[in-house]
Amino acid sequence: MQTSVAIIGAGPAGLLLGHILHQAGVPFVILERQSREYVLGRIRAGVLEQGSVDIVTELGLDANLRARGLEHGGIYLQYEGERRHIDFRELVGRTVTVYGQQALVTDMLAEHERIGSTIVFEAADAAPHGFDGGDPVVVYTHEGVVHELHCEFIVGADGYHGVCRPSIPAAQLHVLERGYPFGWLGILADVPPSTDDLIYALHPDGFAMHSMRSLQVSRLYLQVDPDESIDDWSDARIWEALQTRLGVPGWTLTEGAITEKSITPMRSFVTSTLASGRLFLVGDAGHIVPPTGAKGLNSAIADVALLGRAILEHRAGDDAPLAGYSDRALSRQWKVQHFSQWMTEMLHVHREVPDASARAFRYRSQVGQLEYVTESVAARQSLAEQYAGLPF
Repeated sequence: MQTSVAIIGAGPAGLLLGHILHQAGVPFVILERQSREYVLGRIRAGVLEQGSVDIVTELGLDANLRARGLEHGGIYLQYEGERRHIDFRELVGRTVTVYGQQALVTDMLAEHERIGSTIVFEAADAAPHGFDGGDPVVVYTHEGVVHELHCEFIVGADGYHGVCRPSIPAAQLHVLERGYPFGWLGILADVPPSTDDLIYALHPDGFAMHSMRSLQVSRLYLQVDPDESIDDWSDARIWEALQTRLGVPGWTLTEGAITEKSITPMRSFVTSTLASGRLFLVGDAGHIVPPTGAKGLNSAIADVALLGRAILEHRAGDDAPLAGYSDRALSRQWKVQHFSQWMTEMLHVHREVPDASARAFRYRSQVGQLEYVTESVAARQSLAEQYAGLPF
């Protein structure tokens, strides 16, 4: 089997790159180790930066996004029982849109099926070879038969646990990683959102967040210790903690049936390179951010936008953008990492600090930081610029 670009991974990054290549007439094949049903069932992030929305719109994949996406002109920062609004439209003239990754993947996959793209689900044991030379090939097994997919480029859109990053020689790649002493207990609840814009709250008991997936479904989070068990959190306990941490006078958090709940540890991770010969990494294969800044999905889309354009420019005779892809993508990613780390440290209670006095000092300094951010036009503008999204 022969193609121009072999894409390993049918998540949002891989599917989006396929659409970029298709519209330019570049042949591609997408290999996915999971089933189609599994891919469609994954529940992930749901906040799209302005640039991500623009890319989806440019590719003509925005029909459902326009119909069902919830555009937000800002966020709320809450502390000391007060809620302050950060108005993105007023500060930087940009917005974000709440539209679940699951819905975006559904839209992109449906369009791939309409145009007849080659997507091989349940492609087991995929392994990239020869990417350091002129004949890259991906060997994989499908329905018990071993296949070879020869190509010009291989793109690893296969996530943190994928095969592409480990395939890069150890001498070419090292990993920078940081764990956080926080976990997020996240729930989906069948209840209309109790807020018009997302709420980020610092409370003595820990961080809390109110988001949404639609006008009928709310998404909420609580800071917990990363090693806690979800079995210790009954629905009643979750709602009680949310009521306490998100509560302000004159506002009501409406409760409803919890349909999904889980605890996710938080960490940062970045590889030293996103390229090795003719193999390129995008999204979680090369970097992960804590979710506080809503940057994971958007970082993957930014990578794909850069890499897709670079591949097209290579085919037009200019190799410079492809050679510079890793440096450009990582330069943006480190800015995103800083913002995500900043939001995380500002809004979470640092229980890991052993001394009670030092913990109290840390908490009061965070309150001071939030007061500065909400009261300073320059600080609000900086937050708005980064949250709504740096240029691709």
